[in-house]
Amino acid sequence: MAEEVKLPQLGESVTEGTITAWLVKEGEHVEEDQPLFEISTEKVDTEVPSPASGVLKQIRAEVDDTIEVGAVVALIDTDGAAAEEAAEEAPTETEEEPEEEPAEAAPAEAEEQAAAETEEQAPAAETEEQAPAAEDEEQAPRRAAAEQRAEPEGDGRAKGELLSPIVRRLVNEHDLDPSRIEGTGKGGRITREDVERAIEEGGARRRAEEEPAAAAPEEKPAAAQAGVEPRKPHEGVRGHTEKLSRVRAAIARSMWRSLQSTAQLTAAREVDVTGIMQAREGVKDAFRQREGVPLSPLPFIARGVCLVLPRHEALNASIDVEGGVAKYYDTINLGFAVDAPQGLIVPNLKDAQDLTVPALARSIADLADRVRNKRISPDDVQGGTFTITNTGSRGVLFDTPVLNPPETGILATPTIEKRPVVVSQDGADAIAIRWMTYLCLTYDHRMVDGADAARFLADLKEIVETHDWTTEVGAYR
Repeated sequence: MAEEVKLPQLGESVTEGTITAWLVKEGEHVEEDQPLFEISTEKVDTEVPSPASGVLKQIRAEVDDTIEVGAVVALIDTDGAAAEEAAEEAPTETEEEPEEEPAEAAPAEAEEQAAAETEEQAPAAETEEQAPAAEDEEQAPRRAAAEQRAEPEGDGRAKGELLSPIVRRLVNEHDLDPSRIEGTGKGGRITREDVERAIEEGGARRRAEEEPAAAAPEEKPAAAQAGVEPRKPHEGVRGHTEKLSRVRAAIARSMWRSLQSTAQLTAAREVDVTGIMQAREGVKDAFRQREGVPLSPLPFIARGVCLVLPRHEALNASIDVEGGVAKYYDTINLGFAVDAPQGLIVPNLKDAQDLTVPALARSIADLADRVRNKRISPDDVQGGTFTITNTGSRGVLFDTPVLNPPETGILATPTIEKRPVVVSQDGADAIAIRWMTYLCLTYDHRMVDGADAARFLADLKEIVETHDWTTEVGAYR
């Protein structure tokens, strides 16, 4: 029985997605809920699980195909007939063929392909010339033989057409002529090592041409006569070009629109977080042991934001200048900027105003884990009302974060460090060692005035410094 794999509904406003990778090959067994393929939308990249257990019988949508929600992308043989047929055919082939035949490709070619796949998270750069990672054992030898037949010996144009993406990039960067490079790969194909050797030989020729002139005593500049090595001519800016990942392109568009469509300013307050650090120190080990996640200062500050934000409704709102209206939210959908391998993603916790410090810690850890393992859904990144970006986790001392429209506020939480500060004790000033940080608020000046931002930061400072944080986490003592 064949089970259809359809592109699921990925979010309320998402109607299509682009397949970026297949995680299972045709003919392989897959378990229900096992990640089957990766899909990219305008909002987020995520993995789509298999709807059933069985053998992946047929893939109907290739990498880089854009598929509408509900379309069939693959078939799964749920009774395992495909696997049985494959098992019956395998002995016939292996009796006459060496066990390692599928690995015919030259080591240099395999290294090129592995490097190209590592550089590109989304396999959009793969071409017909570069064998996909999902190529099965029967296709690999036939494809290698076809390439060898298709490439005429000594035809420079054909050589250029058969370059893998990484080799083509090196050739273009160094302005090389493929017809002048001797290919050592299968069928005379040019490998990365061939190009690197040509680059090195070209550099050696240039150095050899320069050395006689530099050695002539009568042509030495004054600096050289004085024993100073003359500067070599600048060879131009060196680098490489890569295609933007879908997530990076989406981030670029979003940040550009944010700065073009809003009036952004940043205000900051220095805050004493000693109370938070002391409360955390007393329970962090027990919390990690019982909950399985760390207790950082972030959920404490997030809790402070949720306590203060209802008194500053302009910062938990959106504005429509053309329509002449503003929308104020009764709930707080608190976003958190997550640094993921695929790029910056900002999922949000719905109804964060109802969460305690321990609940916020668990929820933040869960969001970050799902983002980094591509299990986040487009709904998780939609509907945010206020965002926190924890740049302090990377040691940043101060920050001016960019708004996440249509939100009107984003708070950066830079690094926390011990510093000597002046404190008042019994009416007298004294120097004390305290845990200090800055809270940096970027706001949309079209909706929020400077005085509004200052009042919000003043209230947040007071909550952070005076709230009973020990009671918040007292159950873990």
